[in-house]
Amino acid sequence: KRKGRKKMRKKVCRVVPSFTAKGGITAVVNGYQNSQLTEDYDVRFIETYCDGNKIKKVAIYLKSMFKYLYALIFWRAEIIHIHSSFGGSFYRKKFFIDFGRLFNCKIVNHIHGSYYDEFYFKASNYKKKMVQKTYEKCNIFIVLNESAEKNLKQIVPDKQVVVIENYGILETSAIHNYKNRNENVVLFLGFVTEKKGCFDMPRISEIVLQEVPDAQFVLGGVGELEKLEKLVNMNHFKFLGWIEGEEKKEWLERAKVFFLPSYSEAMPMSILEAMGYGLPVVASNVGGIPSIVRNNINGFTFIPGDVEGMAAAIIEILKNSKLANKLSENSAKIIAEEYSLKSHIDAVEKLYEVQA
Repeated sequence: KRKGRKKMRKKVCRVVPSFTAKGGITAVVNGYQNSQLTEDYDVRFIETYCDGNKIKKVAIYLKSMFKYLYALIFWRAEIIHIHSSFGGSFYRKKFFIDFGRLFNCKIVNHIHGSYYDEFYFKASNYKKKMVQKTYEKCNIFIVLNESAEKNLKQIVPDKQVVVIENYGILETSAIHNYKNRNENVVLFLGFVTEKKGCFDMPRISEIVLQEVPDAQFVLGGVGELEKLEKLVNMNHFKFLGWIEGEEKKEWLERAKVFFLPSYSEAMPMSILEAMGYGLPVVASNVGGIPSIVRNNINGFTFIPGDVEGMAAAIIEILKNSKLANKLSENSAKIIAEEYSLKSHIDAVEKLYEVQA
């Protein structure tokens, strides 16, 4: 029976960014490769975006268009799962939505964006109509948290919106070794921008260093680095650039606390990844963050811009090993029990079955 099912596997075309691109969407889709999803379904990945210069970006996009048309005409894809966001991502993915509908495919629009005001509510009437006409062609929408669900339901029918949160992966050895970490490293991973709260870090670090003089703020990311470097004490800040693989693993294993003071988020993979390494988290309480970072259980959340509150939480974690160890254990427990890759894929597959 199992073999028979495999012969009849439904064909799913996944429209994704490059597997080497920077950002949270890439972190999500990388987990799908060689997973249960690719065992249960016949999956083709089409990469539409990459990092680099404009020529490189245009080239991969044009190549993806031809691959997509081939998948529609000759491979006869049945389900199109599009990983999208707002801004340029919306316009890039519009082509895939339009042609997927033209070939009568079931379209799953997996929206990772969080800036609904900029994207829709405060947009021109022309832009709103374009969004509405494009989204009318989608069968179902996946969003990452209840806030996004509430916003999207003002644009599309309620029954078309489903919440499927992102996932984390446990790193057992790192979790067991958390108690042995002796460096006061505060780790940030992501784009270094104002929207990520990075320019609150100078004041936060000043407060922390008064109580924990050996604290080190380590930022792994790209963006407005030079601007931020001028505002902080470089004896206590380390700018790594974008890190991946073994280098990222090394810092996740060295850090005492993960810090994300964003002003807007959906369901940040950086936090879920840090929790998989057993890290306590200090973050803002935006988007889906409060569902994964629970006050005094595995970390602390604050309204964006609350520099005193965030600094006090970081100080408490760095100085109180008993509290830090408790938060660390709970971060790992939450990932294991509620945010595993398996449970995430099960939810996606259930959605496919309903749509197909």
